[in-house]
Formats: sequence, structure tokens, C-alpha cells
Amino acid sequence: MTQPVSSVATGMPVAVNPAIVTGADNATLSSKAFLQLLVAQLKYQDPSKPMDTGAFMNQTATLTQVQASEQNAQVNLDMLSAQHAQNASSLVGHTVRYAAPDGNLVTGYVSAATISTAKPTLKIGTVDVDLSQIQQVLAPGTP
Repeated sequence: MTQPVSSVATGMPVAVNPAIVTGADNATLSSKAFLQLLVAQLKYQDPSKPMDTGAFMNQTATLTQVQASEQNAQVNLDMLSAQHAQNASSLVGHTVRYAAPDGNLVTGYVSAATISTAKPTLKIGTVDVDLSQIQQVLAPGTP
């Protein structure tokens, strides 16, 4: 199903697939939605009044900026994931304090780290603890 969105250049309604809209409202469009809007705009333009070249260039530049922003966001997510994996692996061999599900602080020795998932976990005794639950890291050999 598509929903009407007004074209920036012509003000005429064009159909945009809501599955490619990335925000809760129409203010945030993905690069696919933006490109779909631009193509629809070109398709339905009045041949006797073609789109202004300057407007077309501005929209093309905007599309490039949207794509670059999406790529930067993905790179940042990948870097954050790698940083979490590094942090988890660096805690192996350390004693840590973490918040148990009952709210109490528990101290334990990190024997392994699982970094193949989106959320790295630490093996402390027989318990798998999410990296975000770690509240204190003690020096190796500290009781």
C-alpha cells in the first residue's frame, strides 16, 4: 500500500511506499523513499513545464547526503559493536562486580567472553552476564 506525499518541487501528491519510510512520521525518509519520490516526481511532471534544473540538482544533492548519513550511521553501529566485543574480551581474567537480577552486587571472576552476538556476554562462574551489567572491574588477582 502506498501513501500520498507532496513533491517538494511541484507540490503535487505522489505515492510513496510506507514500508521504506524510516521514521514514525513522514518527516524522516530513507534514501530509498527519497529516490522513489524523486522518480515519481519526474514521471508525473508536466512535459510543458519540466522540473527546474536547479531544483533537480538540489534534490540529487539531498539524496547523496541522505545516503552518506545512512552509511555513517551503519559504520558507527559497526564500530560500537566492535568496541563492545573488545571491552568484553579485555575483561577475561579479571574480577568484576555486576548487578544480579535481584539488584544485589555480585563479585565474580570472568572466565570467558561471548562476542558472537549483538550483546557480548561474560561467563562469570556458571552465569552469563550481559556486558552492560558490569559496574566495577577489579585488578587481576583481587578477591
